[in-house]
Amino acid sequence: MLFRSRKDLIEAARLNTSPNGTTISRGMKVNKEEMVGMLAAVERFLKLDHAAERREWDRRAEVIRKAAMKLKSVESDIVVPPIANNVPHLRIKWDPAVIKLTTREAMKKLRDGSPSIEACPMTDKEWLVFGVWMMQKGDAETVAKRTVELLKSAMV
Repeated sequence: MLFRSRKDLIEAARLNTSPNGTTISRGMKVNKEEMVGMLAAVERFLKLDHAAERREWDRRAEVIRKAAMKLKSVESDIVVPPIANNVPHLRIKWDPAVIKLTTREAMKKLRDGSPSIEACPMTDKEWLVFGVWMMQKGDAETVAKRTVELLKSAMV
């Protein structure tokens, strides 16, 4: 069977094939590396101690929460959002009359600092939000320290 098409469309289709593909007829083919990667991910997931993982996430959130709660006017809680991953998120808010900083300003200062810390996109006008499930060893303590320093520096 012979197909005729525009050369630019054929070239664009070739860019969407597997890395070493030379044809456009099997663009949706799953290669062996992808299959092995998926198998490894499933095997890892099945072997995980999910209860221990959740305890670690809760510990991380608590480390940051306890540090922030030592400051005047700070409130905090740990929530699991109803949509998305079933993982804890730490929320922090403060009285703007006591700490002269908006949550958006706090996000920017944390991102621009060293090390750069990214708050969750669900941060709004009222709450600064951190997802703790992606943190590595020692990250919770770093986030706690930097957050407290930032909030202290904005206190009146």
